[in-house]
Amino acid sequence: MRAETKSFANRPTPLHGAAEAATAALRGSLATIEDMHMAVARKSFAPLRLAPGVAHVSEAVRVLHDGITGLVYGGLRAAIAATGAAARLGARLAPGHDEEPQPASIAGWAVSALNGFAGDRLERDNNSLAIEMGIRHRGRAVAPNRDGLAAAFPHATPRLAVFVHGLACNESFWQLGAERHYEDPSITYGARLQNDFGYTPVYLRYNTGLHISQNGRELAHLLDRMVGEWPVAVDDLILIGHSMGGLVCRSAGYYGQQAEHRWTRSVRHIVFLGSPHLGAPLEKAANIVGWLLGHSDITQPFAAVWNGRSVGIKDLRFGALVDEEWENANLDALLENRTGDVPFLAGARHYFVAATVTRDRFHPFGLALGDLLVREPSAAARGRIHWTQFRLDHGRHFGAMNHFDLLNHPDVYEQLRRWLDPGDRQRFS
Repeated sequence: MRAETKSFANRPTPLHGAAEAATAALRGSLATIEDMHMAVARKSFAPLRLAPGVAHVSEAVRVLHDGITGLVYGGLRAAIAATGAAARLGARLAPGHDEEPQPASIAGWAVSALNGFAGDRLERDNNSLAIEMGIRHRGRAVAPNRDGLAAAFPHATPRLAVFVHGLACNESFWQLGAERHYEDPSITYGARLQNDFGYTPVYLRYNTGLHISQNGRELAHLLDRMVGEWPVAVDDLILIGHSMGGLVCRSAGYYGQQAEHRWTRSVRHIVFLGSPHLGAPLEKAANIVGWLLGHSDITQPFAAVWNGRSVGIKDLRFGALVDEEWENANLDALLENRTGDVPFLAGARHYFVAATVTRDRFHPFGLALGDLLVREPSAAARGRIHWTQFRLDHGRHFGAMNHFDLLNHPDVYEQLRRWLDPGDRQRFS
């Protein structure tokens, strides 16, 4: 974790990271404008080169135009670089900005959103706003060693419930909607599982802009270390993933089993809440738009910007879970599906929850829109090419709900409770 590897004095502040991100955005915007300008200019000068009597004049004007344009854009790039350097220096010298924002604050949500849409670039640039995967408790990072875990969880139990959030979110989203359903907004899935079954809730935060397989592998290693360092012996572990978080859980199960991690033998249940096992329609649509933009000289600069969304988002196109499904591939190719049948973690029960905005899942709007972000067949992993074998009693559809209603809804929790209740497990075994 960053706190363990860098001293406080040398660690870049979030304000410094924001300055870096803003500077990079300005550079990217300027590059897009310049590329579009030059594309239009090439289109304009090309016919004049063939016109009799004006070819030489046209070429001279073009050279003059390109020279002036180069000086102007070069000057703007230098100004952006100087402004960015000044902003970074000011960020380092500014007092009182060396703590990360609280997860439920606007700043906290903004950082999580930025990681969702550009987290791969933040990590590549070593930007301090890049989120590193870790356990979070009350907004603070928890060191995954015995002392850190014991301090954060003084009443640790042998039963753990690990919550993995979705794209562009953080752990605070597991509280979303509690105030609408309960008088006490602290009543969440984690709190209820703790009260009803004795599970200690553990919340994860991670960079959702990275490949799902990268996060899956990191989660597998983190869980292996956490279970080994947990204050008491772990005998029951459940994973609950919302949206992309469910795919990260699946990927972690695959890599953990491949590496023969001990934590995999403790997993009893994995619950997927609105997870796009077969992909998300919005990312498929984004892929089509990017492909169309790339087919014109004029719009190619916009295609470069459009296709600059994170690799984590692109993995959601078809639900890529392992490295082989994206390595050596053109991630912007038109609807190219390289996903395969990644097996579930052996020995664990797997459950899915799907939602539609209509009460009837077969209503035309429900079929088309699903929960607004994930369609019901994808959440249930039922497709023409891939069909994951969830047991019939291990899935549930909820009508008149959207994607984020699944995070903290009493009806959804009641279904979770029935699945986890020992009496129900004996009846369905």
